[in-house]
Amino acid sequence: MKIFLDTSNLEQIKKLLPYGIIDGITTNPSNLSKEGKNPKEQILAICAAFPTGDISVEVTEQEPQAVYAQAKEIAALAKNITVKIPCHKHYYEVIKKLVDEEIAVNVTLVFTLIQALMMCKLGVRYISPFVGRWDDIDINGSDILHEIREMIDGYGYQTQILAASLRNPRHLHEAISAGADVATLPPEILEKSLEHVLTNQGIEKFMADWKKLGIRQFP
Repeated sequence: MKIFLDTSNLEQIKKLLPYGIIDGITTNPSNLSKEGKNPKEQILAICAAFPTGDISVEVTEQEPQAVYAQAKEIAALAKNITVKIPCHKHYYEVIKKLVDEEIAVNVTLVFTLIQALMMCKLGVRYISPFVGRWDDIDINGSDILHEIREMIDGYGYQTQILAASLRNPRHLHEAISAGADVATLPPEILEKSLEHVLTNQGIEKFMADWKKLGIRQFP
């Protein structure tokens, strides 16, 4: 499984990259707006800081032809950019055209198995089912990950599942269990997922016992 950071904050990205577990970054209009900077310059800085990472950048236009033109411009910014487009029927023709032109596409805001199937048929690189937003309306959002995994494996599609809207370590656990290809996480959720109280307690116990020996140097 690949792990992406869901952020546009360059400082957070640079802090976590040395961990060696990050494979890409997902940005969106919301987290770009939080930075209060020129979004194009921010994207270019992220791509430069992580040239081997897969960087998802979302369109902001709405009319299909404008979406197509903007997607082309976004893709041209850097070689490691994947263009994010919402899963709406008005954009099917645009998505197909971009895929035919070998532009990497991440279709976002996927909520149903039917939507996922249609995007697989179009041949996109990623589909991003939103887990947390299903949970917001009291439906287990992780169920859709299992359904999409079974569908993709059954039909032999190459599209990857990018589990998105993950809001806690439990969501990450369920994405792993469902066999998602990618999980994208806000930095604070990733860091929280790497901690465990029993690990911390175990370290403290080992160190307390070791100090009883009174050894100043080892080995």
